[in-house]
Amino acid sequence: MPNYVIVDLTPLNKEKLAEYSALAAQTFTPFNGHFIAKGETELLDGEKPHPMKAVIEFPDKDSARNWYHSDAYQALIPLREQGMECHFHLI
Repeated sequence: MPNYVIVDLTPLNKEKLAEYSALAAQTFTPFNGHFIAKGETELLDGEKPHPMKAVIEFPDKDSARNWYHSDAYQALIPLREQGMECHFHLI
């Protein structure tokens, strides 16, 4: 069953965020992951702590975890922190 990494995010620096996003997408390939949605969210109910979301699909939970903890992705975290404030969730 596919598993999903859901990213709630608030942009801090759009140029750094764009650079991070392009590089992060390249790290998905060895884990068979890909973006299925990303962009601004429309609030239907409740409060919205972050205005944007990204949804990344992986074939299973281990692939998602292995991607997140991979050296290639971990190397991007300093750039990520310059580009956005975020929360990552695995479902």
